[in-house]
Amino acid sequence: MTVHLLSLDLLTLRLPLVSPFRTSFGVQTDRTPMLVRVEAAVGPRTVIGWGECVALPRPVYSSEFLDGARQIIASEIAPALRSAQTSGIEVTAENVGDLLAPIRGHRMAKAAVEMAVLDAQLRASDRSFASWLGVTATRVASGVSVGIQDSVPMLLDVVGGYLAEGYRRVKLKIEPGWDVEPVRAVRERFGDIPLQVDANTAYRLGDAAHLRRLDAFDLLLIEQPLADEDLRQHSLLARQLQTPVCLDESIVSAETAADAIALGASAIINVKPGRVGGYVEARRVHDVARAHGVPVWCGGMLETGIGRAANAALGGLPGFTLPGDISASDRFYREDITAPFVLDDEGFIAIPRGPGFGVEPDEDRVAAAQIHAQRVDLSPA
Repeated sequence: MTVHLLSLDLLTLRLPLVSPFRTSFGVQTDRTPMLVRVEAAVGPRTVIGWGECVALPRPVYSSEFLDGARQIIASEIAPALRSAQTSGIEVTAENVGDLLAPIRGHRMAKAAVEMAVLDAQLRASDRSFASWLGVTATRVASGVSVGIQDSVPMLLDVVGGYLAEGYRRVKLKIEPGWDVEPVRAVRERFGDIPLQVDANTAYRLGDAAHLRRLDAFDLLLIEQPLADEDLRQHSLLARQLQTPVCLDESIVSAETAADAIALGASAIINVKPGRVGGYVEARRVHDVARAHGVPVWCGGMLETGIGRAANAALGGLPGFTLPGDISASDRFYREDITAPFVLDDEGFIAIPRGPGFGVEPDEDRVAAAQIHAQRVDLSPA
């Protein structure tokens, strides 16, 4: 069965968040995901696949940003795929990474295109993403990420609300000046809940003595305390802490995951498919970590139901032994662009089993939220 790509639509949306989400690199009041809609011919019929680019509007989480991702897809990625098809090469999710390897970086843009190709490919064969991964689990444990709040009492109210909803793990965003006391307050109020913190690169190695104060709170992990390129310094920091160090921004491929493990820089790994270049590479990161006995969990980038569905399936792989940031849709959106994901009464999210990623975007909702659209032809010149 040959899948021939016909076109890419790059659809940028603006979706308001239910509440502002503050981290060390700024405050988000809305999200502007770029959906990638691929149209492909499979014999006499046409299939549609959907991907989601997680790049933020500004290059604050990584060097990638929304307008740059849109430009690189239109000017470099799409022509590379068009050229491959013109040469008689079938473009598949398994070879997108190799075809795009001459384009340096831009992993989030590549991941979004690979994702759309994979969705179309699986829909063409009436196969689910979970089946393609070999996932047998039916659901994944759901954790929630809590942004920096205006006060400790407000933080306690927010955390209490999420625990009442049934979330199985709480992650607190921290930064200098908002770390030890908020964590202490949450631990004292809510007892022995699974609790971890995320620094988003806000600290330096010289802060080691201060970060050691977090050891008193029996945290699951401290995520990305130092700058993303500082593997050696993370290794030095890890030796000074009892709390396990988990890397996020630093892990951009299976190779960097292997390096971080070898250096002792990361006892746990956060896997974000967009950050590493797609779900094919995300599975490789999982496999490398599992081979070394390093647990992984699935991070989130405030995805819509499209990315959330794919992340839920990925999180069903056996190495994902810690609850991920795969929350219910209403954690961020009053109205998602797909049918909403909801927590079951035990704090789990169901893994979709329909063709592709198993969700269907509501095209009326997509159209209502759309702020930019661009079509790129993939037919031979």
